[in-house]
Amino acid sequence: MRHGQSEANVAGLIVSDPAIGCERFGLTEQGRQQVVASVTHYTGNHISRIISSDFLRTRQTASLAAETLGLLSPQIESGLRERFFGVWEGKSDVNYQKIWQQDQQADKQSIQGIETVHQVRQRGLNLIEKLEQQFQNEVILLVSHGDMLQILLTAFVGIPADQHRTLPHHDQAEIKHLISQGDEWPFA
Repeated sequence: MRHGQSEANVAGLIVSDPAIGCERFGLTEQGRQQVVASVTHYTGNHISRIISSDFLRTRQTASLAAETLGLLSPQIESGLRERFFGVWEGKSDVNYQKIWQQDQQADKQSIQGIETVHQVRQRGLNLIEKLEQQFQNEVILLVSHGDMLQILLTAFVGIPADQHRTLPHHDQAEIKHLISQGDEWPFA
């Protein structure tokens, strides 16, 4: 699940630094409504646990989802954090297009201090592998951020991480299923 509309979304700002995002830029009222609507209309398997990024907007999303579903407080995992956007931190979100255009050029990303798509994907897969070992027979709702979720999804549909923008956009408060190809999980 991607977080609901945040104050950063409304302000049009890139907020990826944990020192800022873990403390500020929580959900808007519309974001709270999106979360409740999404969870209320969810028709998949019964969710038994919620695990969230430590950013304020995702913690608020996860807490609201847990409250709506009558679940225990969410577990916080920094592995679900927003992708770090380096020199673009605090700048206009119109710059996402520039970053995504450069995603196939890891050398440009490292110069600008941007976490590469390969680093993001591996971080997400490492967390899922840890959760697979820790929990059995549970449906876990992961609450994270648009780029993290879209990049992570590339592993489950079998495409390179730098092609994440070819996948459908992950809307605010949208829940999508992560399903592996065949019997093997895409850990690498």
